[in-house]
Amino acid sequence: MTIRNPPPFDMRTTGSKDSQPQPHTAPSVVNNTRPKAQKPSPAPPTESLSEMELARKDIRAAGFRATPARIATLLELRSSSSPMTHADVADRLAGGGFDKATAFRNLNDLAQGGLLRRTELGDHVWRFEAIGPDEHDKQAHPHFVCIDCGQVTCLSDIDLNTDSGLQSQSVGEITEILLRGHCIQCR
Repeated sequence: MTIRNPPPFDMRTTGSKDSQPQPHTAPSVVNNTRPKAQKPSPAPPTESLSEMELARKDIRAAGFRATPARIATLLELRSSSSPMTHADVADRLAGGGFDKATAFRNLNDLAQGGLLRRTELGDHVWRFEAIGPDEHDKQAHPHFVCIDCGQVTCLSDIDLNTDSGLQSQSVGEITEILLRGHCIQCR
């Protein structure tokens, strides 16, 4: 068996019958580093650039890297009108190529970083909601849970007055208020 070296000429032609073989030249190398393969980026979010930049800034301020998955998670919760379960968030982020484990880690990281509030409403399921920039000093707002369909509604416009706050201090510190009943659709 004979091993041959590659020919010094590229035997491809330009298409004309009379073309001569062209010398084979190696591509010039500017530096010794190869370009890194880039992962395909998820579909661009529909939110405006300012919302995305704000999410990126908030995530970095909380001490985390602003990865596409964290940004998408925070934007999804900020656009939601009610608390979302891990399964809800994972389903919505799946279209962007993010898996359930990534969603779970990001939800817990963002809650630990003070960007999300984690709440358990009596059904042993953690729900997450975004904490607005003006809500960091406030306590959690009340929630309404329908005992028929399980729908959760935020009652963010309800505040405890000074009297109820003083009365509750004699019992302890209130961390959550949960109201149960029948929603309008189930009545």
